[in-house]
Amino acid sequence: MTRLTFGAHPFLLGFDQLDRLVERTAKSGADAYPPYNIELMGENAWRITLAVAGFGNDDLAVTLEDRQLLIRGHRAEEADERVFLHRGIAARAFQRAFVLAEGVEVAGATLEDGLLKIDLRRTSPEPVVRNIQIARV
Repeated sequence: MTRLTFGAHPFLLGFDQLDRLVERTAKSGADAYPPYNIELMGENAWRITLAVAGFGNDDLAVTLEDRQLLIRGHRAEEADERVFLHRGIAARAFQRAFVLAEGVEVAGATLEDGLLKIDLRRTSPEPVVRNIQIARV
């Protein structure tokens, strides 16, 4: 049986990357750490907030790779030899990915009170209408 993909449909020209985006999104959503919220901040603005208790600015990296927002956290091992009776604050390395639509860009990121806030905005909210001249041959 042949699987019909977005890129193979005759009316969806140029959407061949959509299958790859859907697969990437499905793979990246498997882990629940760290927990996060997504808020609507305006008509064309969003905020992703991740709970990153124990991580500092130097432990976090936010990058945009091919419309995929990647948030990575990695803490260096502590040199002191503390003995924990209970260790409930997770400090393990993580990577969280979000696929952004075309025209959505990262407006900025802040770290405050153990919460990493990443602001997103759509740069061109209005569809562009353009007349195409037909050349005579």
